[in-house]
Amino acid sequence: MYNRITEFLDKHDVLYKYQLFGFRRCHSTSLALIDMIDNIYRNMDMKNVTVGIYLDLQKAFDTVDHGILLHKLYVY
Repeated sequence: MYNRITEFLDKHDVLYKYQLFGFRRCHSTSLALIDMIDNIYRNMDMKNVTVGIYLDLQKAFDTVDHGILLHKLYVY
């Protein structure tokens, strides 16, 4: 099932590219941090200000209306 879902998500480009860190091969959470740090340094070099907002979404799935989620999955 995992393979079918990830193949579908890749084929139809459903998710934002940064949502996939930590859930696919060659897209670890460490790479997400490296990418973020690289962006911060790039902005510093261009004299831009960078602001970070970090949220703990550990229980995020528990707050989702499952009826809406199931409808969206059906649509996809």
